[in-house]
Amino acid sequence: MGNTDWLVLILTLGTIIGFGLWKGRFQEQNIEGYLLADRQMPWYHVTLSVMATQASAITFLSAPGQAYIDGMRFVQFYFGLPLAMIVLSITFIPIFKKLKVFTAYEFLEGRFDLKTRVMASFLFLIPRALSTGVTIAAPSIILSTILGWNLYWTNIVTGIVVTIYCMYGGSKTISYTQMQQMLVVMIGMFLAGYMVVHLLPTEMGFVDTLKVAGKMDKLNVIDWKFDLNNRYNVWSGLIGGFFLQLSYFGTDQSQVSRYLSGESVGESRLGLLMNGIFKIPMQFLILLVGSLVFVFYQFHEAPLFFNKTELGKVEQTAAYKTLVKKNTEVFTEKKKAVEELYAVLKTDENASTLKTKALNAQKLETLKAKALAADKKANKLRSEVKDLMLKTNPDANTNDTNYIFLSFVTKYLPQGMVGLLIAVILLASMGAMASAFSSLTSCTIVDIYQRMIHKEDTEKHYVNASKLVTLGWGIVCIIVAQFTANIGSLIEAVNILGSWFYGTILGVFLVAFYFKFIKGDAVFWAALLAEVFVIYAWWIDLTAFLWLNVIGCVLVIVFAWVISLFSKTIVNE
Repeated sequence: MGNTDWLVLILTLGTIIGFGLWKGRFQEQNIEGYLLADRQMPWYHVTLSVMATQASAITFLSAPGQAYIDGMRFVQFYFGLPLAMIVLSITFIPIFKKLKVFTAYEFLEGRFDLKTRVMASFLFLIPRALSTGVTIAAPSIILSTILGWNLYWTNIVTGIVVTIYCMYGGSKTISYTQMQQMLVVMIGMFLAGYMVVHLLPTEMGFVDTLKVAGKMDKLNVIDWKFDLNNRYNVWSGLIGGFFLQLSYFGTDQSQVSRYLSGESVGESRLGLLMNGIFKIPMQFLILLVGSLVFVFYQFHEAPLFFNKTELGKVEQTAAYKTLVKKNTEVFTEKKKAVEELYAVLKTDENASTLKTKALNAQKLETLKAKALAADKKANKLRSEVKDLMLKTNPDANTNDTNYIFLSFVTKYLPQGMVGLLIAVILLASMGAMASAFSSLTSCTIVDIYQRMIHKEDTEKHYVNASKLVTLGWGIVCIIVAQFTANIGSLIEAVNILGSWFYGTILGVFLVAFYFKFIKGDAVFWAALLAEVFVIYAWWIDLTAFLWLNVIGCVLVIVFAWVISLFSKTIVNE
């Protein structure tokens, strides 16, 4: 990074964080102000804060790499989101706002009992702490790769900085910071997409780039085939994604606290509905950047492996140098095929007869097959590099998905732009971590400490206790971050973690809303049984992870119904 990059990075981070802290400087005098910004946020704050909470650094690191490797089918993951926002606006929000709860789980004690409330809180706290650890690791990967810092020490420094920031700032600080952050994030990603196209051959425009990406199977947005073992298709997105998003936004305190801070039911509803409208286009844009980067590397030789730290351990070996020579040969072959493919695409635009179009279609299929065959050879060479790395070091991290976009940014973008995009990723991480720490603190203080341990004290006491709890969760999440370096695609890892628990929690809430005859004991044991089954289903790889949300939710309802009926039968006898 050059001096200009450092200047842009420091100014961007400093301005946004400073503005947020200044706006929230009077909000930590009482527990409602500290945790929920006195419930006075307008709808646009709710929308941007909700989006920022979900869009961590993982999104901007891992999603472009995901598209580079696997195309854009990951966007189907979000297809159930708008439907979930509608259901939440009709059901969850009016109930939560009417009861004036601090956490979603307060409602469960009134509907069931204390043990169900505490169990639901723990089912939230466990995955949220784990996923926040992954969120800390994401920007650490950036800093350790760019600056050559030790990854583990970088996790510690990053985590401490954000923990201190969260201890000082209340919910209003988080909300104002996230609003500014999302504006910078979207500007940064638009500029990144523009620069990718700008760096391609002069005659290629944006539409031309999309055509090449489509022919290389990187615009595979829709997959209608129903397959329980396929992670991303329309059906897993609409059904499994609906259950995951409904649980995430309806029962995960990191999101619930964002719209509980809305100044009215209408403002909270509008904030969530706008999130449902804008989230899919935003995710589409981020994935599209990854597909554009893939096209860029059809004209510029890509590294055999994008993690420079791991690659450095084998770079000097004779075996690796041999693979590099083969990769250059394959790249030359692929580039020629792609250039010919592009030339035929341009010719086809001006074709005036059906015969010419038919001939062009045949040529395109031939050249596409040739380009994809060369790409397959390149992927085989990448696999051989990974095998070589494992022979040299059995503990090597052979998944470089999270490094692809970062590698492109640092190598090809001009000074200033690099600093801005790193600021984007760090701001996204800070926003997501801030919401996570706030929600972990809310549940710990309100559902456990205030309810079970220290029931009566002053507002100042609970604010101070919240700060200490935030520090404690910061330490826990930093420890978790130290074990995330080798878990592969970070964006998938976070969603898999959520799918272990979100379906079960959602099932508890749906029973609370719609099955009035089911009592606390029945739903408590049903949730525990369902959770055991979900973890076992994941362990044996029963189905793609999105379906775990459906399984967990349905099992809670079924088990609770059966236990309730069985209990009534015993009582009647």
